[in-house]
Amino acid sequence: MARITIYSGPSCPFCVRAKALLQKKGAAFEEIDVRAEPAKLEEMLKRSGGKKTIPQIFINDQHIGGCDDLYALDAKGGLDPLLKA
Repeated sequence: MARITIYSGPSCPFCVRAKALLQKKGAAFEEIDVRAEPAKLEEMLKRSGGKKTIPQIFINDQHIGGCDDLYALDAKGGLDPLLKA
C-alpha cells in the first residue's frame, strides 16, 4: 500500500474532503496538523516547493498538491494506480 502524508489543519473543509476521498478508497494516511506543529509547517513548505495552503498531499513522496488536485487526479484515473504502488 502507498505511503500517504497529508499536511492539514483544524476546521479545514478542503482537508476533510481530501481525507474523505482517501478513506472512501480504503487508503491509510498519516495526517500532520501544521497548526499544532510549527516545525511541520516548515517541512511542508520545503516538500511542497513553498505551497502554503492546506492540505498538501504526498503519495510515496510524490507531491500531489491540494484537495482539488487530488480530486482531479482521481477523475483522470491516476489516483488508484498511485494508491496501489
